[in-house]
Amino acid sequence: MVGVTERPVVGFIGLGTMGSSIAMNLVEAGLDLAVHDLRESAAGPHLAAGARWMTSPAEVAATSDVVLLSLPGPSDVTAVLTGPSGVAEGARFGLTVLDLSTNSPTVVRDLADRLQADGIDLLDAPVSGGPEGARTGRLAIWVGGERGVFDRWRHILEAFGDEPRYVGPIGAGSVAKLVHNLSGYMIQTAMAEALTVGVKAGVPADELWDAIRHGAHGRRRTFDMLGRNFLSGRFDPPDFALELAHKDVSLACELGRDVGVPMRIANMTLQEMTEALARGWSGRDSRSAMLLQEERAGVEVRVSPERIEEILGD
Repeated sequence: MVGVTERPVVGFIGLGTMGSSIAMNLVEAGLDLAVHDLRESAAGPHLAAGARWMTSPAEVAATSDVVLLSLPGPSDVTAVLTGPSGVAEGARFGLTVLDLSTNSPTVVRDLADRLQADGIDLLDAPVSGGPEGARTGRLAIWVGGERGVFDRWRHILEAFGDEPRYVGPIGAGSVAKLVHNLSGYMIQTAMAEALTVGVKAGVPADELWDAIRHGAHGRRRTFDMLGRNFLSGRFDPPDFALELAHKDVSLACELGRDVGVPMRIANMTLQEMTEALARGWSGRDSRSAMLLQEERAGVEVRVSPERIEEILGD
């Protein structure tokens, strides 16, 4: 195993928009940093702050106790880890690699198996917070892999992110990142549809935005609402009955037709609710329509009430 000192050598590969700020935070935290990028010029500020330049990923690995990657995607991560002059070529037995990239869980698991044969531990540790979060250190970090390896290097993660969180086995961090990003883009697509119908129906954009921010959904965190009904499986008695929600969405779709706004997502939502009504769920909570997707996916998504309270209180 690589001998880890109180001041380990941290390798960092990938000094792009996110990686550049993360690496600078590591330098400013007093860590001994060895860096590499396709463009040596990208490392200028880091070298001026005390980091050391390495000519290849293999050289980074040869001099480091732990190596962090911040790369565009799966093919880049694979090439840097296992390609010519890659991390695996230069690594000592017991090296740990933390992949901060947004990666494929399947690719991550395959790489973890391949690297493990060479005595290298891989954790997938994608980050969320954008360029501003990378600069300020306000980053969520979702980690998959061996819990003991996560615990060993948690202090490195805390040097550039305020919320490193162990999610589960290898690949779990990448799954969490993809679900988070997918949810966000789906929500923004739905919001675009909803706002266009509202503005075209005659409400000024500023007044409409201000109004909906103070409604029930605007006042709470997006994902918190999942705990009360869907995750707990509690749909009876209803907080808001499905038949009433179906009426509201029907009226919104009608409004879209009246003002000539395409309503693809709204009509899909209405179809889901209509199917749920056909099941005889009119008096159940409006979120009971979400059970239809569980059936299609062949999985039940449930969290115990105690765990829900623990997570919401975090």
